[in-house]
Amino acid sequence: MKIVILDGYALNPGDLSYEPLRQFGELTIYDRTDTEDEAIARIADSEIVLVNKLPVTERLLDACPSIRLICVQATGYNTVDCAACARRGIPVTNVPTYGTAAVAQFTFALMLELCHRVGHHDVLVHAGRWESCGSFCFWDTPQMELAGKTLGIVGFGRIGQAVANIARAFGMNVLSYSRTRRPGGEALAKYVDLDTLLAQSDFVSLHCPLTPATAKLINAGTLAKMKAGVILINTSRGGLVDEAALESGRLRAAAVDVVSEEPITTDNPLLTAPNCIITPHMAWAPPESRQRLLDCVVENIRCFLEGKPQNVVNM
Repeated sequence: MKIVILDGYALNPGDLSYEPLRQFGELTIYDRTDTEDEAIARIADSEIVLVNKLPVTERLLDACPSIRLICVQATGYNTVDCAACARRGIPVTNVPTYGTAAVAQFTFALMLELCHRVGHHDVLVHAGRWESCGSFCFWDTPQMELAGKTLGIVGFGRIGQAVANIARAFGMNVLSYSRTRRPGGEALAKYVDLDTLLAQSDFVSLHCPLTPATAKLINAGTLAKMKAGVILINTSRGGLVDEAALESGRLRAAAVDVVSEEPITTDNPLLTAPNCIITPHMAWAPPESRQRLLDCVVENIRCFLEGKPQNVVNM
């Protein structure tokens, strides 16, 4: 069995080990694969292909008929042509649960940063602003309490529900919008339609997958339905937001860990959007989270080879 990892650096920049995968066969690891032609050459006659964000297209599948399994080393699998894989009988697996705690925690890191601008004030203290202000206390941005505010969560799966749990601990009111109602969800949030959520929320946090139905879900039209001064958080997928629309200044602030094209390009409008914090797709990055991901990838391969595939998203 030949196994190839095409963009292995994202999951494992050196602090984890891919060695457990060698029990299944001959393993080849590439830190990055930049083009489709390069991917085709590197796959060659491999039977199991591991990818993170590298696109898997019909052309690639045609050129690599030996592929038996594609393992996405992530939760999102929108970069894989799942229908084309299904037509060829190739299962596509993902890892659905590894980052719940990490992403929920990071969501609140962004929210709290927008409420208090902790990093900004640390810089000011080191620059002497507190010392020179003449008072025992000093701040130069508006401060905000979370208690009593309303958080609207768009997408109420595992991560959305974990965010709701934290929000309730902060004393927030929680609304949720989701295409499905999950067991126990009503105990964490009030389910409402999207327009109601947008109109009533002080914070809107995105936790839904990127699909044709959710692409640019946040746009000029939906922004107009939000109350003035709302704060937007996106730790899900960059394509959920029409990034140019955020330049309008309607939001009090925004914080995003994901953008439409990654890594970010110099012409991305978020770079000049007012009051926008951008972090480099790092919510999933704690080693505990990535180790869970890797452990699940190993189990996905083991189950496939035993004839009991798990976490299959296309069949």
